[in-house]
Amino acid sequence: MALFGPKRQAPRLAPELDDVPLGRVLRGIVAARGPGPQDLAIAQMERLLRNTGDDWDRRCHRVGVLAQAAPALARTWRERRPRDPDALVLATWSELATDPRGALAICRAATEAAPADPTPWVAALAALRLLGRPSSELSPVWREIHARDLWHREAYLQILGHLSPEEQGSQAALRDFLDDAVAVMPWDAPTACLPLTAAVRQYHRERSSGGIQALGVSRYWSQPHTARLLDHGMAHWLQPGHLRHAAAVADLGTLAYALVRAGRSGDADPVFSAVGVLVTPWPWNYEGDPVEQFAR
Repeated sequence: MALFGPKRQAPRLAPELDDVPLGRVLRGIVAARGPGPQDLAIAQMERLLRNTGDDWDRRCHRVGVLAQAAPALARTWRERRPRDPDALVLATWSELATDPRGALAICRAATEAAPADPTPWVAALAALRLLGRPSSELSPVWREIHARDLWHREAYLQILGHLSPEEQGSQAALRDFLDDAVAVMPWDAPTACLPLTAAVRQYHRERSSGGIQALGVSRYWSQPHTARLLDHGMAHWLQPGHLRHAAAVADLGTLAYALVRAGRSGDADPVFSAVGVLVTPWPWNYEGDPVEQFAR
């Protein structure tokens, strides 16, 4: 028996969240130095994505994390297997940050290689958004995603960003989009986070405005519509089996953040317990280093 009990784990950035198989592959990628280990890492990525099957929500989560962690391996895999649907979709996502036009070109090949998969279409949506294209160009892509996965979390978050005042929309456009979605959204959809995510973004927007909105931001979370969002999250999100999507831990982290900013630290305690030590950059990075803010 340890003299002072088990050592407490420190909070850490965890792009894989609680996806244990994805975490194992990420550790293999970090250790991949030289041709042999890199071949093994590509084989591990291939096996992981094959095993994900048609769980589109988890597939998108895994592809997004792998693309960010291993863009060079993604390119190597595509060069070796230019018609492989998994290699193509991973290459599409890995190009997004550096070459969204190039990502769009790969998207076309990826959609042909796996017609049922919404993941390359979601990448196309993200690429068009990065390029600042108008809603008329995003709409056909949005329809393709809807036809394959009605409540695709990442696709809805992309549209949430596109319709924001900072990009192509306005607060009124955001409100209309959210109202339409929430009116028909199933209680256990992966998009359950949308209203709270939009509220946190608006909170940050008002804090950064420097105008009259910033003066009233201390009362933001006590307003009836935002307080209801927190009450709803507390009442439902911690129930066993309620949040089952791949990014559930990220959504719980957002709830914990909002509760703390609302001065409801006691309510936040069980949410932090559910999140454990797994930290996502957003929304904690608004105030500084996300791990430090989470730990505080």
